[in-house]
Amino acid sequence: MFNHVCLLSLTSLLFACSQPESDVDQKVQTEKSATIDSKATQISETKPVMLSQTESSTLLKNVSATVYTTENCGCCEQWVANTKEHGLRATVQHPDDLSLFKDRYDVPQQMRTCHTAVTTDGYVFEGHVPAKHMAQFLANPPKQAMGLAVPGMPVGSPGMEQGNQFEPYQVMQMNKDGTTEVYANIESPQQQL
Repeated sequence: MFNHVCLLSLTSLLFACSQPESDVDQKVQTEKSATIDSKATQISETKPVMLSQTESSTLLKNVSATVYTTENCGCCEQWVANTKEHGLRATVQHPDDLSLFKDRYDVPQQMRTCHTAVTTDGYVFEGHVPAKHMAQFLANPPKQAMGLAVPGMPVGSPGMEQGNQFEPYQVMQMNKDGTTEVYANIESPQQQL
């Protein structure tokens, strides 16, 4: 319910903000349009992309995944709901031993958190990865990468919303050789959209 209220509020805010009131506002709107128009180029370079509200609802439209989590994980349910709002077709499983699945998919110990999502293509998304970054990754996965992770449970990340609180965090790329590297730095809630 809270996510729907936030989404409605954000939609209203975006609509209100789309009406430029000055030359500065007009310049910002032009720059936003240029950012959206260059989306395909930026995705092919696997760099963060600003997406419009309309695009965000279908970010994961053609993606299916199985999410492994414990049965009573509320933030996991919130994350799954968030990704479904962006088009992900998710099946949730509650295994007796979650670590067996993390081992099976080679999730590094320092990246492990409360849930693991595995796409039908075999890519792994560990923890509270924003739908936007999942879509960017899947559009052009780096050859050495097996997926993305958000270690820990940062406040304000998808599924970990707590009012207006936000803790900056990193989306990490997990590589097939067991190494990790920074995929994206999330410094504000807007960078997740």
